[in-house]
Amino acid sequence: MTQSLADPLSPRQAQRLARLTGLFFLITYAASIPPVISFYAPALSDPAFILGGGFDAGISWGALFEMVLIAANVGTALAMLPILKRQSEVLAQGFLAARLMESAFIAVGIVALLALNTLRASPSGADEVTRMAIGQALVATHDWTFRLGPGVVVGVGNGLILGFLMWKTRLVPRGLSVLGLIGGPALLLAGVAVIFGLIDFASVPQVIATVPEFFWELGLGLWLMIRGVDPEALERLLDRPRP
Repeated sequence: MTQSLADPLSPRQAQRLARLTGLFFLITYAASIPPVISFYAPALSDPAFILGGGFDAGISWGALFEMVLIAANVGTALAMLPILKRQSEVLAQGFLAARLMESAFIAVGIVALLALNTLRASPSGADEVTRMAIGQALVATHDWTFRLGPGVVVGVGNGLILGFLMWKTRLVPRGLSVLGLIGGPALLLAGVAVIFGLIDFASVPQVIATVPEFFWELGLGLWLMIRGVDPEALERLLDRPRP
């Protein structure tokens, strides 16, 4: 395969980027789970958390994990951008934009809980009822960032866009890509249903709708990190003229 100075990406470099992408996907799993099930749990479940007094280190640890999550989120799109743009510049950039938007929602949720921790550590002169109302408003803000970011934007970016690009390029087995093409619309529809109050957040219908997307991202991360992308499909893709 001949390469021009304007397009120096080699198959070896592309495989390294693919494996890096897989690693980033797995990091998103490792970084996203502890805040939800452990570090943030007291703040999200106890309306009187803001009255506790004193700085809660769990919030800070959860924020740190989620900042790692943000970095890994963006990394998944940046690492694959030089490869996927050979199929479609617009869709590759769209995947990056979706990852940035998802990360922006996560960042707002981090700020909301850090603000909650600040109020807990430095209580104002407001009465307990007012402080609890403020605390619940901050928790509700965090909850909605999760419902809109991972709950809606992921369905568009990781599901529809990335699933379609992987289907078209055949860089990974098509059976794996199908999970993205199914999981993306399912997650998106469930997220919209939550927005309109048709189903409850974390209800059985939404959990079921999340399953294909969950295994799509996990399977893609493992496949890319261990196997990389299909060499023949990669050669065909890199041999294509730039769109």
